[in-house]
Amino acid sequence: MGFDLNGVLSGIPAEQRLNVFALVIYIPDPLGRFLDDLRTQLVPGCNPHAHVSVLPPRPLAVDWRVASEQVKECAGNWAPFDVVLERIRIFPVTNVIYVELGEGAPEMFRIHAAMNSQALEFDEPFEYHPHITLAQEIAPDQVAAINRRARELWDAYTGPRTFRAERAAFVDTVSLTSF
Repeated sequence: MGFDLNGVLSGIPAEQRLNVFALVIYIPDPLGRFLDDLRTQLVPGCNPHAHVSVLPPRPLAVDWRVASEQVKECAGNWAPFDVVLERIRIFPVTNVIYVELGEGAPEMFRIHAAMNSQALEFDEPFEYHPHITLAQEIAPDQVAAINRRARELWDAYTGPRTFRAERAAFVDTVSLTSF
């Protein structure tokens, strides 16, 4: 299977990408709405839904219902926690522009480590780093300008920069259906 630099299946027709799932925590409004608006300003035409990935997209070697049971079992062991968003950063190699997590990041690492096992185990192309993507697949000559604009808009934002991580969604990445 081929993956692009963001760990997403690429070059493979949709009918061959069946059984590819991710586990995400959606960011509630008003912060989620701001991040969606920010992303569409940075990357016109994208269809955002602000989230933090607990498990980035991965093909499953088992039926999704088996994996879903593992998600439910593991998720039952965690208490809700707060996540604080900090500064805008850029991943090297991929030039993905993202918001870095401060408080809450250690919990995300622990949850990822616990979930990335058994039916959900996957050898990810990049080391796990919880974040909120703002722009990706940017032409190299546009990265600096888009990053500058992202920082300006983030710095001007006066709303909440914290959200409560209370629930996760197990998402079919082909149809974007939650389970």
